[in-house]
Amino acid sequence: MHRFNMKTSIFYIVFFSLSLLACSDFLEIEPDVQVSIEEQLSTKAGVLEAYSGIYKDIETLTSSNYALYGEVLGGNIAFTPASSTGQVSVFSQIETTYNFEATQFTVDFESYYLACYEIINQSNLLLERSDGFTFFDSEGLNQLKAELLTIRAFAHYQVSLLFAQNYNFTPNASHLGVVYNTETLTAGEDFPARKTMAETYSLIKTDLNDALNLHGNTQLLSGPSFSYFNVLTTKALYARVALQMNDWDTARSFADDIIDNSGIALMSSETYVQEWEQEVAPVSEVILEFTAPRNSDGSVSSSVSEFFSSNQNSNIAKNSASGDLIDLYTDDDIRRSMFIQQDINTNVNGVITPKTYYFTKKFQNDAGTTVIRLSELYLIRAEANARLGSLEQALNDLNTVRTRANLEAITNTSNLLQEIFIERRLELAFENMLFFDILRYKKDVFRDQDCISNLCDVAYPSPFFIQPIPFFSISLNQNIQQNEGY
Repeated sequence: MHRFNMKTSIFYIVFFSLSLLACSDFLEIEPDVQVSIEEQLSTKAGVLEAYSGIYKDIETLTSSNYALYGEVLGGNIAFTPASSTGQVSVFSQIETTYNFEATQFTVDFESYYLACYEIINQSNLLLERSDGFTFFDSEGLNQLKAELLTIRAFAHYQVSLLFAQNYNFTPNASHLGVVYNTETLTAGEDFPARKTMAETYSLIKTDLNDALNLHGNTQLLSGPSFSYFNVLTTKALYARVALQMNDWDTARSFADDIIDNSGIALMSSETYVQEWEQEVAPVSEVILEFTAPRNSDGSVSSSVSEFFSSNQNSNIAKNSASGDLIDLYTDDDIRRSMFIQQDINTNVNGVITPKTYYFTKKFQNDAGTTVIRLSELYLIRAEANARLGSLEQALNDLNTVRTRANLEAITNTSNLLQEIFIERRLELAFENMLFFDILRYKKDVFRDQDCISNLCDVAYPSPFFIQPIPFFSISLNQNIQQNEGY
């Protein structure tokens, strides 16, 4: 499956590390053939092809090793043994991150950093030229601009999650955020500096607000609507962003809108496991999912299932559920049935012993990357209301998710935020949320069962809760300041 590879070209390294104009990826028409920007963007078909290429890059980004980030650091994931030796070791694509040993020279997420800025640069290129796209009608052009603005906000948000401390790390978010590019830059002339986190989130919100003012009912690309940014998916993203930056009122408002007006309903208790087990379609409560792309022969070129797909006969996933996570599910919780159990010979203190591993039923069989579900919106609204003091409303939403899982309703609000935190861990497991929840709650990382790192527990706050800015970016742009501790 395709993965971003920052070592393929020194040209890419220089271009992306400076956050400069990059157009090579989405201007490739077929292998070894490229066209000029002017030729590519001179027709509606060419623009749509370039614009479709950005979405393909987003899918590849979100289904890369990033899909493991929040789960590995938070403690939801354990690793499986090698079939030949039974030895358990850390999955190589996330090894330095898992061990909290990343340096500016050994960053598991160098290619992720580059890919985010590539997506940003491609979006800016199309935005800057969009007024010349006279082959679109006004509604189509507004929709194109709206989606590109949402993509730009999304990509900057994704960079900030990994390379900047959480929004409430300082009281006024005055700590370093990320470089925020709102225009294409000139090689050798433009060397942007990092914004503060307050400025970073302000710019994200500006892009999202501008996008919502432009979004209409037009869909420019074929395929399911949940695979693209539109009014609904942009509002859902906005709710998540607002929650992460402690803007409880905004988070609640967008969650209200989606829950009440989207027409999407929660999966039922009776169909919950079955829907996750289906091979092709996403679960019915999906709001945003980036569909796995297919090659001309019908094969999938990129899928998050690379990390999670497992069956008894021919394939053992590289990642399974940790004992910490499994023990949180009570026997009557229907989500306890969301695991494929498999006994695998494991080297335990030098002795090969069968050990039971638990593989999630989410993301099997070339699945798309589920980004946002309606369940999350209920839990966003629950947390926002709890933090705003509307405890009964928060309790109602929490219990909506709990009772769907066949759990008893909670009646006591004395420990409500902690209950919401736990429910998010249970409901959104393997959906790359846990570590970011830990940071928002200012909790310590505590990884007990199945942890094979020399450093399993890390107290909040820590400089190592974020990735270092890759060395090549620092070395080529003196205006980019390295993260503390690196």
